[in-house]
Amino acid sequence: METLFDHTQSRMERASVHHIGNSTNEEDLILSKNELDISGDDLHALMLRFFIQSFTSQEFFNFSFSNGEVGMNPLFAFTERIFEKQGDFHTISSDIAKQLYEVTDHPNIKSGDLFVVHFSALRMEHQDFEAIGIFKSENRHAFLKLNSDNDDFSLDYDAGINIEKLDKGCIILNTDKEDGYKICLVDRSNKGIEARYWRDEFLGLKPCADEYYHTKEFMNITKNYVAKQMPGEFELTRAEQIDLLNRSVEYFKTNEEFDKAEFEEIVFQDKDVIDSFRNYDSNYREQNELEMDDNFGISPYAVKKQARVFKSVLKLDKNFHIYIHGDKNLIERGVENDGRKFYKIYYEEEL
Repeated sequence: METLFDHTQSRMERASVHHIGNSTNEEDLILSKNELDISGDDLHALMLRFFIQSFTSQEFFNFSFSNGEVGMNPLFAFTERIFEKQGDFHTISSDIAKQLYEVTDHPNIKSGDLFVVHFSALRMEHQDFEAIGIFKSENRHAFLKLNSDNDDFSLDYDAGINIEKLDKGCIILNTDKEDGYKICLVDRSNKGIEARYWRDEFLGLKPCADEYYHTKEFMNITKNYVAKQMPGEFELTRAEQIDLLNRSVEYFKTNEEFDKAEFEEIVFQDKDVIDSFRNYDSNYREQNELEMDDNFGISPYAVKKQARVFKSVLKLDKNFHIYIHGDKNLIERGVENDGRKFYKIYYEEEL
């Protein structure tokens, strides 16, 4: 997948690293005395690659706080101090490390090395940004070292950081400060309550209310309604469910702008179904505290990602899988006199 940022002209202006133990497991926080020396060209290039290449998603976030006062979010405050040059960079990086250590209190959270980096000229969508990166490396990987001495070779091994795989990270762009800055995220261990500490407890993020967010959430509402709510209210075959899901994906793929009323008419068509969907949509937004618009620009990236979870497969016992991508009128469902169920499929040519 293509990397979100172009870092060919970027520079790491400053960088610090600290070791974050797990306080519950009686592991220490080790703060470095000085910044990292990143003056070597080869080292600089490798570190840029390690920090940047894992960011591929166009889903963005903002800093947030429970009462809506984003300035009370500690990471927002630290970020602002760096961008506004209100203090020593290395000292602020130590404060960030202390904050992470405070929330590293679940026994399953791994210890690791925390890098704080100040970037310049980080390019995204033809625009250069000043940025702050916060990265955590949790997993050590073994590697072999081949040594030569005259005509003899010896083999040794060591453990270190795999520069091809970033465990956790965020990049904070110096833009949209009033909304809590614009932030992208990586978390390769984002399953389970103990893993969400990185986004929720440490960084304190919420999704940006942008095109990606609206597209993703509305497609998710539609999928849940068709898969979970409709079967309990209407007589609906699995083939009809798949047809509705296919029509909804097709709408998002073929339109640049989303109009909720138009979407409902094209996808659901029936007035009773539309009324049911509107009621489900309203309750879903309230229960999940979603602030969404009924008209928004459609994000092609979000459509591509969400379409993967829209199941278009009709599974019949353990014998057959039928992939339905088009007109549901070309498939009929019935029951034989002896009780056996069947589907009849019409087609014009084999491909």
